Amino acid sequence: MNSIRVRLGVLGLALLTGFTTPTAASATQAAPSPTVEEQRLSRAAPQEILRRSGFDTAAPRLARALEGARSYGEARRAVTREGARLWQRAVDRAQGRGPAGGDVSRDDDRPLYWARLGMTRDVRIWEPEFGLTDGQRAALLDELERTSRGQDAISYPHGKGLKRILLTGFDPFTLDRDIRISNPSGATALALDGTVIETSDGPARVETAVFPVRWRDFTGGTSQAFGTGGGTVERTLRPHLPKVDLFTTVSQGRVGRFDIERTNGAWRGGFGDNENIGRTETVPVSDPASQPQWTTTTLPYAAITAAQTGRFPVYDNTTVTEIPAGGTESVVRPDGPTPGSTARAGGGGDYLSNEIAYRATLLRDRLGLHGTLPGGHVHTPVLQFAPGNTTEVTDPEFVRNRLDIIAQVRAILKVAAETS
Repeated sequence: MNSIRVRLGVLGLALLTGFTTPTAASATQAAPSPTVEEQRLSRAAPQEILRRSGFDTAAPRLARALEGARSYGEARRAVTREGARLWQRAVDRAQGRGPAGGDVSRDDDRPLYWARLGMTRDVRIWEPEFGLTDGQRAALLDELERTSRGQDAISYPHGKGLKRILLTGFDPFTLDRDIRISNPSGATALALDGTVIETSDGPARVETAVFPVRWRDFTGGTSQAFGTGGGTVERTLRPHLPKVDLFTTVSQGRVGRFDIERTNGAWRGGFGDNENIGRTETVPVSDPASQPQWTTTTLPYAAITAAQTGRFPVYDNTTVTEIPAGGTESVVRPDGPTPGSTARAGGGGDYLSNEIAYRATLLRDRLGLHGTLPGGHVHTPVLQFAPGNTTEVTDPEFVRNRLDIIAQVRAILKVAAETS
């Protein structure tokens, strides 16, 4: 039998998400150590969330499957199966299907996040007797990331009379500030995946996916040690944007308010991601010679902000930070960028929420869909615990806030679908 052996050592900083074709190697490579992100899994709050949701069984199930694998092909099939099972299990739980598995609210996105990390950790440290090359391990990790995030499960029914909406969310982040954090955008993705919104124009089918809060997954590039990584936004969205009627990327933003971000900037501001790595640079994309400094929303922001969609106010956010043409210092512009300026922050800032909005809308434009496809970014309110709760992993107000945010995103989608 093969074995799963945990090695504690120097932190590995590359959780691979790019596809690579496994290649033969003459010698087995040493298994990497768990990443910064994976090492948080041993703390009390993640373990409690997993136990109180029943998702503590996901990683052991994959580990047993890997122990029984006699070849790389068998391991690949096990990873694909268990990754897809985890995503569907999280969607089913969020939508009230099947057993709850515990007393953590069904709308909670955190069981999926922490269970996935347990699974990637087991793949990362796995040392099968038949040997595993770096490229093979990278491909297994990539497959697990894609399948457990719903990125390869986006599918719409055929036929006319059905609008198609694509929505993306994010993992929890800033976990070193508070390990208990949930991300309402990820919870929204689970709650809405595969659902139908009845609009005045007929039914609209929603498909969703969740993305990591890691700079390198968005970047692309090749590493000899860890395979081909990144480009995850374009890889996931490119096949679907020409076929959908509406898309929106969603992330957690400001306290007490929704924002429809009017403008997105081509700049990374350096804030640390879930691996505690920062990037300060122009957003790296293919064909940089034609890269614009700014992209804009094509969501019907005026109709959305005017509608009564829920208890949180919704703003048309037009503010950006730029270096004006011919200038050297950053300037905040409340009414959007000026001609020839260089981006330093979009309306959604200079972190990964701005970047996914920039990448998705740039892809829309490069596909020639700017004038025909409504799409952009929605920032949700910060999901807050009840005042005074600094230790418990959940509370009634925390659950109410998340449910209200999910319901309001759904209402925003309905308005957008009806007015586009």
